[in-house]
Amino acid sequence: MIDIVTNTRKGACKPKLSVLIPSYKDDATPLLERLLTETNEVLNVEILMYDDGSGDATINAELAAMCKNAATPVSLFFASVNKGRSVARNYLVENARADWVLFLDADMRPETDDFLATYLDEIKKDKADILFGGFTVPKEKQSRATELHRAFSQTSDCLDARARTAKGPQYVASSNLCVRKSVLTDEPFDTGFSGWGWEDSEWAARVAKKYKLKHLDNPALHLGLESTETLLSRFKTSGGNYIRFTWKHPELAKSLTLFKMSQRLKSLPGQAMMRPFLAFTVRRSFMPIKLRLLALKLWRASWYAQAFKTSAKLTNAFVTEAL
Repeated sequence: MIDIVTNTRKGACKPKLSVLIPSYKDDATPLLERLLTETNEVLNVEILMYDDGSGDATINAELAAMCKNAATPVSLFFASVNKGRSVARNYLVENARADWVLFLDADMRPETDDFLATYLDEIKKDKADILFGGFTVPKEKQSRATELHRAFSQTSDCLDARARTAKGPQYVASSNLCVRKSVLTDEPFDTGFSGWGWEDSEWAARVAKKYKLKHLDNPALHLGLESTETLLSRFKTSGGNYIRFTWKHPELAKSLTLFKMSQRLKSLPGQAMMRPFLAFTVRRSFMPIKLRLLALKLWRASWYAQAFKTSAKLTNAFVTEAL
């Protein structure tokens, strides 16, 4: 069941851009407030938000009040049951009225005052099908618990447009992503991914083969840094998603360092025995950050190596049974 709050009566004209914000247990009110500041001047934009079963009555009431008082067309969708990011994003795309959509995470903030205007200028140029503006993280330490994630993002994800262009779809995420709606209709996010990880990478690799991708320097600040324990848990449990990604895009996967690391560890006897030491190193905030990052990457590669082994056994068992 989905409850809907909308003021689209204020926006009879078809917008040029639909801003889509999937959310789960994040307070999206600061982002909505920030976007409404710019859309007061940029009139051909609508905003759609999908709360994926958070059930926070206080935040939802505040969002509803902001929606009803906004001059900009805003629609809010409150799902009673959590169904995952792919379902949320696909639902938002289905309800978007513009030919272009912009995905933002609820915990993001645009870095510039002309954030939406920059995307509208690129849309007007009509020289690409997919626009990725990149993202940043806070420049200063936020807390001891989230410092590792901040460092990880700075070294692995927060690249300028030139660096991202050299890697093509490798550094495309589903947040701060602007894309033609027709592309998403033709190539929606794969709902076969479960939990966290790799659905963004799989989608980007798939669409980049058919459509023109352009990287921009139009970043959004990512405030939702995760704790060290959350990173350890996500990297431990996302092996199944990673295997799905490698099955669908084997050539790209083989070119990535993570694949090579996991393959080497897969053939190393007893490699799982090093995980307690890796986790110990990752958790020690007094250790050098570079050492902790290396331990975190090895931790992920170790669990992915096990996922490869497990999937190989299942495949062999299936083939044997079929024969």
